[in-house]
Amino acid sequence: MNTMGIRAKPGEVTFAIFNTESQALSNVETIRVPKALPTPDALKYVRNNILDVIREYNISRAGLRITESTAQSMSVPRIEMEGVIQEAFASSTLSSYYCGRIATIAARVGISRADFKPYVKGERSFEQVENWSELNPEEREAVFAALGAANV
Repeated sequence: MNTMGIRAKPGEVTFAIFNTESQALSNVETIRVPKALPTPDALKYVRNNILDVIREYNISRAGLRITESTAQSMSVPRIEMEGVIQEAFASSTLSSYYCGRIATIAARVGISRADFKPYVKGERSFEQVENWSELNPEEREAVFAALGAANV
């Protein structure tokens, strides 16, 4: 079974594909939204690309890393993209999906909440994933979301 994890930020969406049979990452990639697109078209671009990835990789389950409710500065563009991604999940062929903050994702992956940020920052190596040190923080969050999706 293939799972997908997503981490959005203004202007781009990072996704990771994890194969639960081989226990390995199949792909980690970033979708960059063209800056020339107005907001509605940018959101449509993200939605269409997410649906294409779900079809291309035959994704069964997915997870989305969402903004912390206690974030010091809320990014409206990020929140809009997260909403569109949730809608794409709901209208796709996924058997299940979840949206989670740090605590939710950490629990699904089986790590403590306190360990989440050191892993994401690269201060600790997550041994279950090859080449962890070569991933950037957004890619690591997407990988954690994909790993957590296996337990949805």
